[in-house]
Amino acid sequence: MNFLKRVLSTVTGLFVFLGICVVFLFIIGLIFSASADELITVKSDSVLDLKLDFPIKDYAGKVEFKEYPFLNYEDKNGLFDIIHAIKYAETDDNIKGISIDNNFIIAGISQTKALRDALLDFKNSGKFIVAYADIYTQKDYYLSSVADTVFINPAGMLEFKGLHSEQLYFKDFQENTGLKMEVVRFGRYKSAVEPYLANEMSDENREQISGLLNNIWTEIKSEISDSRNVSIKQLDSIADNLLSRNATLAQSSKLIDKIAYYDEYISGLKAATGTAKDKVLETITIRDYASHTANKFKAKSTSQNEIAVIFAEGEIVYGDGDVNVIGQGTMRESFKKAREDDKIKAIVLRINSPGGSALASELIWREIELTKTLKPVIVSMGDLAASGGYYIACNADRIIAEPTTITGSIGVFGMLPNAKGLADKWGINAEQVVTNKNAVTYSVFEPLNESQHDFIKESIVDIYELFTNRVAVGRNMSQDDVKNIAEGRVWTGVDALENGLVDELGGLDLALERAAEAAGINDYRTRNLPVFEKNLDKMLERFGLIKSKASILKDELGEENYKVLKELKTMSQRKGVQLLLPYSLEIK
Repeated sequence: MNFLKRVLSTVTGLFVFLGICVVFLFIIGLIFSASADELITVKSDSVLDLKLDFPIKDYAGKVEFKEYPFLNYEDKNGLFDIIHAIKYAETDDNIKGISIDNNFIIAGISQTKALRDALLDFKNSGKFIVAYADIYTQKDYYLSSVADTVFINPAGMLEFKGLHSEQLYFKDFQENTGLKMEVVRFGRYKSAVEPYLANEMSDENREQISGLLNNIWTEIKSEISDSRNVSIKQLDSIADNLLSRNATLAQSSKLIDKIAYYDEYISGLKAATGTAKDKVLETITIRDYASHTANKFKAKSTSQNEIAVIFAEGEIVYGDGDVNVIGQGTMRESFKKAREDDKIKAIVLRINSPGGSALASELIWREIELTKTLKPVIVSMGDLAASGGYYIACNADRIIAEPTTITGSIGVFGMLPNAKGLADKWGINAEQVVTNKNAVTYSVFEPLNESQHDFIKESIVDIYELFTNRVAVGRNMSQDDVKNIAEGRVWTGVDALENGLVDELGGLDLALERAAEAAGINDYRTRNLPVFEKNLDKMLERFGLIKSKASILKDELGEENYKVLKELKTMSQRKGVQLLLPYSLEIK
């Protein structure tokens, strides 16, 4: 009887507590649910402040809380939100121009190129673009070079020296410490694991990295040359001799136009916008403006036709995935939603991923295979679409990459930590007891034996064969031709076009055009996916802010009594035929 009283009092207290939490969260939701458009205003004669001092993702993400829908939110600071905002600013009478102001841009080269292309289009509106910095990093200058006038602080610096890559090697470190990585790979160019196998860079790896850097540098130089009217030969000379390392040299080299202090720059902006010297310059940040214009940009089309843009960004992992990683769970849900919705006529898969889980990649590949029998699937590649990132692209109806996209890397590797040497140094000995000879698949305290190595190698070869076959079928090539450009080698978008791994060079806009053509539609709206579902209770519990219902009941009832209660609840919920053990089996 006392047991039941304790259960009822605990449950009652729990519901009261949750009720208070819901009311509290509802109030918070009301406070924050006001639309950004109502809170943000754009005053006349404003300057759009393109200060990109935050990490830029292709897709900032839409998050839904099923239990608390008033807390749902969608960030509008993703790459294409910013590009849409720049596009909208072309015809916004309140925006007089754009200021690229003291950036330390946190974005990839292809993302920076996409922003730069949007700014080039903006210039066609006749509005001004100006840039100012105390220090220009190389990537900052690549973006800012599009401006009509480029300013620098008198004591400023401009980095323009070419591209480089540095790789650390750990072979001797492993030998000295006794902590090493057991590596099995397939492909001469699968260099991700090379630092654990050697003390210096292989010729193959140096060849592919050199090719990547030179192709990307060629693209950067070409665009800067067009904007600044400085020859590519001159740009190489400036880089080789560091002829932009200070403000005076940068101006002499024609990389910047004016040397000025920031207050002088602001005075120039006031003059350009017709703002009186004694008045405050009206500005709006790109983050606020992107939120303000998000719905306005979409509202330009009244069409009922939609193209779904599914963003696959981050490492590929087995599981649901979230804003930072790609999981087959959210990808499956997104493709299913897109192919079953009659309004959606085509799908663009935007990939920005270095790859990851082979199994998850295969499961996502399958979703694309199912979807493209019903609707066109076009791939748009961002900064990275390599290894697993290319796996999930290879069977699309069409693949479009940026010139600077890093793609390919059609190869497979396995890597396991091994602490045998370290354990020996510390006097640790691991002993195993087994029922069968292969019961120990792997132990961190023992080196891989020949049998274990062979099993892992067999698995990797199987995946490599499957991978190259998927590419061969998807790209209408022979498997031998695929293997000739595979073996883990990475390519830029330019090279990938030449060797048949992609169909066209361009950005997301071009991919949308091709999707519309494939679907036979002229006017359309876009819908961004996936939508990430979150459990607020679990999030609050993780941070120690609340306890879950299960945790509270365990504390009150004790572990064993809680198990009994849980079993009773489970039994009451079982309906229909069950495929279950006839008893509960717990091995300790």
